[in-house]
Amino acid sequence: MDGQVVWLCRHGERLDHVNPAFGGDDPQLSTTGIIQAKETGTRLKDEGITRIFASPFLRTVQTAFFIAEAINVPIRIEWGLCEWLNKDWFSEKPKLRSIDALCNGFDHIDPTHRSLLLPSFPEDGEQASVRAGETARRLADAYPNESILLVGHAHSVMGMASGLLGAPCSAPCDYACLFKIVRDGKKCVVANRGGDGSPITQGNAA
Repeated sequence: MDGQVVWLCRHGERLDHVNPAFGGDDPQLSTTGIIQAKETGTRLKDEGITRIFASPFLRTVQTAFFIAEAINVPIRIEWGLCEWLNKDWFSEKPKLRSIDALCNGFDHIDPTHRSLLLPSFPEDGEQASVRAGETARRLADAYPNESILLVGHAHSVMGMASGLLGAPCSAPCDYACLFKIVRDGKKCVVANRGGDGSPITQGNAA
């Protein structure tokens, strides 16, 4: 089936899930998470991706960075792809690194991008899914002749998939998991979960 390809990726393993001492609103990737992100970049190297959009959380930016290092395309920070702003997880809207700080810390970030959607705080699960889905549709519509990569979180990746497919999507979404969605006009199909099933050695991404 020919058509635009939209890749969805969850970030790699987060450090606070290995060492709770590194908690807070914006944990970084663990050593394993960095390996996962690098291997995902290798997996995507020949897929013709021209743009990466990433949630502003550090773990998603890091994941996008290591992928961008492999495929040499710009990263645009998009709040519409961010984590579910669940009041049980955050006491207030998380204060994340500024675009300037991210640009100073990572290559490939395009500082000129302005987020299409800004999440409200707090939001329930349905609101977070709809927000991520609407963002994914708008980004895909903006670049209909390009293959793009959207990097988010377990909940937002499922929201993106649901928004692109036009129907609820629920599937395992492990660290560094990939979904390949092919858009034929306004119709979308999941070509396969985990890309072509190529293994990522650290953790289960298939």
